[in-house]
Amino acid sequence: MKLILLGPPGAGKGTQAKIIEDRHGSVQLSTGDMLRAAVAAGTQVGKQAEAVMARGELVPDEVVVGIIADRIDQPDCAKGFILDGFPRNVAQAEALDRMLADKGLKLDAVLELGVDDEILVGRIEKRASETEGGPRADDNVEALRKRLEVYHAQTAPLIGYYRDRGVLKTVDGMAGIDAVSGAIEAAIG
Repeated sequence: MKLILLGPPGAGKGTQAKIIEDRHGSVQLSTGDMLRAAVAAGTQVGKQAEAVMARGELVPDEVVVGIIADRIDQPDCAKGFILDGFPRNVAQAEALDRMLADKGLKLDAVLELGVDDEILVGRIEKRASETEGGPRADDNVEALRKRLEVYHAQTAPLIGYYRDRGVLKTVDGMAGIDAVSGAIEAAIG
């Protein structure tokens, strides 16, 4: 099963990706982890990424897509993969589509975890107040609001992009973990 998980920060994408991975044998792929692994392995694409990162620049989309292309060719992705954190914008989605088409592959579904921004903010406030020893560095409302702003500006347009292609499935990400995973199972059949 080849999937993309979409949703704002704090929506539960990582939690749900792990559940899907355990149930279906699809491998959760994090672009950050893949970039670091490609650099460490010294692959051609990894060398390109390393040079860009050494200059303090963002790794270009074509390099990231190349890393994903190399990664999904690995034996552990034979049962599929779950992309979490990529694509982040329509240009990346188009590049991903081209790469998959070149490999004779296509996405089975793009799962959007629909959430309410203000409830996410409330969750962060609650978690920060309940954390012994103080909150984590990313457990603050200002940081979350900025990340939500970036998500809505750059990533949310992917919802329409994938809806137009007939692969978008939206589930209520505000439900409990088990209810969300049940809705995902129903959506992906």
